[in-house]
Amino acid sequence: MANRLNDWRQWLDSRTGYKGLLHEVLFENVPGGARWRYVWGSTLTFFFVVQVITGTFLWMSYSPSSQTAWESVYFIQHQMMGGWFLRGLHHFVAQAMTVLLVLHLMQVVIDGAYKAPREVNFWFGVALLLLILALSLTGYLLPWDQNGYWSTAVSTNLVGMSPVVGQSMQTVVVGGVAYGHHTLTRFFALHAGLIPGLIILLIVGHVYLFRKHGITPKLPPKGPDEGFWPEQVLRDAVACLAVLAAVVFFVVREHGAPLGAPADPAEQFSAARPEWYFLFLFQFLKYFPGKTEIIGAIILPTLVLLIIVAMPIIGRWRLGHRFNLGFLGVLLAGVALLTWQAVSADRNDAEYQVAKAVSRRDAERAVVLASGGVPITGALTLMREDAYTQGPRIFSRNCASCHRFDGHDGLGNALPKDSISASDLKGFGSRAWVSGFLHADTILTSRYWGGTYHAEGDMAMWLADHIPEGEDEVTMRQNVVLALSAQAKLPSQAEMDVRDSARIALGTAFIRNTDYGCASCHTFEDVGTDSPDLTGWASRDWMIAFVNDPAHPRFFGRDNDRMPSYGVEKSLTQKEIEMVVDWIRGEWYTPGGKAGRR
Repeated sequence: MANRLNDWRQWLDSRTGYKGLLHEVLFENVPGGARWRYVWGSTLTFFFVVQVITGTFLWMSYSPSSQTAWESVYFIQHQMMGGWFLRGLHHFVAQAMTVLLVLHLMQVVIDGAYKAPREVNFWFGVALLLLILALSLTGYLLPWDQNGYWSTAVSTNLVGMSPVVGQSMQTVVVGGVAYGHHTLTRFFALHAGLIPGLIILLIVGHVYLFRKHGITPKLPPKGPDEGFWPEQVLRDAVACLAVLAAVVFFVVREHGAPLGAPADPAEQFSAARPEWYFLFLFQFLKYFPGKTEIIGAIILPTLVLLIIVAMPIIGRWRLGHRFNLGFLGVLLAGVALLTWQAVSADRNDAEYQVAKAVSRRDAERAVVLASGGVPITGALTLMREDAYTQGPRIFSRNCASCHRFDGHDGLGNALPKDSISASDLKGFGSRAWVSGFLHADTILTSRYWGGTYHAEGDMAMWLADHIPEGEDEVTMRQNVVLALSAQAKLPSQAEMDVRDSARIALGTAFIRNTDYGCASCHTFEDVGTDSPDLTGWASRDWMIAFVNDPAHPRFFGRDNDRMPSYGVEKSLTQKEIEMVVDWIRGEWYTPGGKAGRR
């Protein structure tokens, strides 16, 4: 058996020469012995292989089009067996490679491994650094979610700022004048084809030149020479496994990689931020407003890159190596400081925190909606027709100039007190809301009619003159609250309405009384003649009709206080009116057919 195996090895070696190649790879001499600081190049090569493997498997399920990209990533993340782990591994290994690249650059500069005759190899390494960062940048768009879309829009706009060829380059990269399908396919071609191919070529050249010139040892050597195998190989393997274990920890903790809501070019995304390793540039550009942005985006980064490329030349000078060390130290310290400033600024930015919370909510909602099936028009259709996500946006744009929703604009942004002139609509139609409305001490507050003309109207005066006295009157007022709230038919209190049907019937009888009840001033079902009509008050149909035209005789008529007739004026579509009403009522679609609950 041993003879047959030996014969097979001899045959294979005679055809391929693998023994000589293996000896060349494994038995290189390491001057001064194996060192931990030599592991960074091997870990980078190992993780690039991991990226190629995981990227290939992700490619098998990814569909690069503006109508299917997010949907295919959703499938990978939430439906494909092990897909979340595969995607998470690809995502976090990319981030780990950025850290390893910086460590490798530091080790090369500190050891002076850029000096003659290793200049070309150093330049190969700088090119690899730029290509790895380009790989991260192009990959950021591929999920076609909000953060990736808007962050990429910012980065490609920076390309357009380049002198002379900037606009042409931006058009080529974007695939036209607008971001869309061609932008995605071009970024995918760069990410999965051109850039990896260039990286492979540069790695081969980098390793070849490294083998040609050997390791740059610290002088004088601290120990005897050792072979690459097994001492250095063991250290490289331990380092690779250690970094891989750290990456797997984050993959499991985050359950894969983040996926935002589907990209919507029509919805500005205030929570867009680049990955953490580009945050320094994002912060740096804040110091160059307006037309000076080209200085921070193009001129200064180019100068920094040119100095790095010139390090082998600068290193020949008497104090050149010290200058390179100092420059690299200042550069890394500046990057760290700018990154900290960016994180700190975002942490203290109330508007950004609100936008981030909305982004997180939309991302979670997109997954919920997609779990019920994605239409042929794509997941974005689900989001655009969803009351849960679109309702607060419509409210913020059209209603928050007068109304509040639990004290904010619907999205979570606080509103100044002096900007409120109409009711807070949080819980509108609920028992708690009606109870406060039918109370003389609270109806005139900013939660109800405190900022409207109606604060001096008949309703407020009637409540002031009819304060319940005695237990019977208090009970009857409570029954009226239950009856009026029951007209809203809110899903959140359906069970309570059934339970309290007897009291609701008593309250309804009081509302119908034309002598001393609500029908003396209002229309209710088949009694009364005046507006607003309380029939079906605060129900879905009533609210839709009210938002459509509050000045209609059924509602406020001539007493309407500045509220626009959104439907009549066509400032909102019927679908938009329905979505904002459903959101206020806490009534939205969920897979399985159940309405949402607030």
